[in-house]
Amino acid sequence: MSTHDATLARETPGTADGVRAGTPPPTPTPTVAATVAATVAATVAATGARPDTRRLAPALRLVTSELGLTFRRPRNLAMLGVLAVVPCIIGVAVRLAADEIDVSFIAQVTGNGFLLAFAAFFVMLPFMLPVTVSMVAGDAIAGEAAQGTLRYLLAAPAGRTRLLAVKYVNVVVFCLAACTVVALSALAAGAVLFPVGPVTLLSGTTIPVGEALSRLGLVVLYLAVGLAALGAVALAISTMTEAPIGAVAASVVLVVIADILGAIPQLSAIHPYLLPSRWSAFAGALRDPMALDEMGQGLLTFGAYVAIFGAVAWSRFTSKDITA
Repeated sequence: MSTHDATLARETPGTADGVRAGTPPPTPTPTVAATVAATVAATVAATGARPDTRRLAPALRLVTSELGLTFRRPRNLAMLGVLAVVPCIIGVAVRLAADEIDVSFIAQVTGNGFLLAFAAFFVMLPFMLPVTVSMVAGDAIAGEAAQGTLRYLLAAPAGRTRLLAVKYVNVVVFCLAACTVVALSALAAGAVLFPVGPVTLLSGTTIPVGEALSRLGLVVLYLAVGLAALGAVALAISTMTEAPIGAVAASVVLVVIADILGAIPQLSAIHPYLLPSRWSAFAGALRDPMALDEMGQGLLTFGAYVAIFGAVAWSRFTSKDITA
């Protein structure tokens, strides 16, 4: 082959750079812009798939930590222990003085221990349960300020609004725990001290134990929401002081005042707006049919208290100077 033929062979299309004819050309290398675009798209897809989880994780950790502190604190455990003991004392007292009790509903406990749970709520709701909830809610912010830990909590990237919400969630869970403890303790004491069977309601209708349990569960939830409304009041007061005992005392005094106002017939116009008046609506679960309209109005009242005093707490806490 001559030099001219060799030159033509090297310049023939399909054989340049040593690639044989008929072989597909190599895949072109992606450009820098295409690589960056693909990387950005993959990053957006990965982060967009879990936005809620990333945002909720710190809040869940705060809630878990706050609940752990609350339910490990000896004072709170002691209060729950007292709530568990009181129904037992009521049951023993009813058993020993069965012939001397004139209150018709309390007297029915001697015939059916299941009713001890409802009787315990009647006895403990005016004072003991509100005091217990006020102790936790009133200490929520003021207690941290008194111990000098509030500004350290706010130093973390939690934010005042989130911290306040976590404190209130903790109060709500404690309200549910307190009502559950009373119900379970009363059921256990009633089963030991009295016979248990189908329950006769205030309206005279008899229902099986299973339905009575479901109604008791409804009462526990209703009262937990009602006490959470008081918790919102105590939390709002807690944001206004650095003395936790002052917040607790103020909350309890407000409950006592509401009880006194509710006992005055001439002030019947304001009775529907008082928390203790709405708490007693749980007795609607002991009627057939259940007085759900009264309980529904109670829930609306509780919601109004939470909205109003929650706004007060938020306004005060987000604008106050933290010095402790």
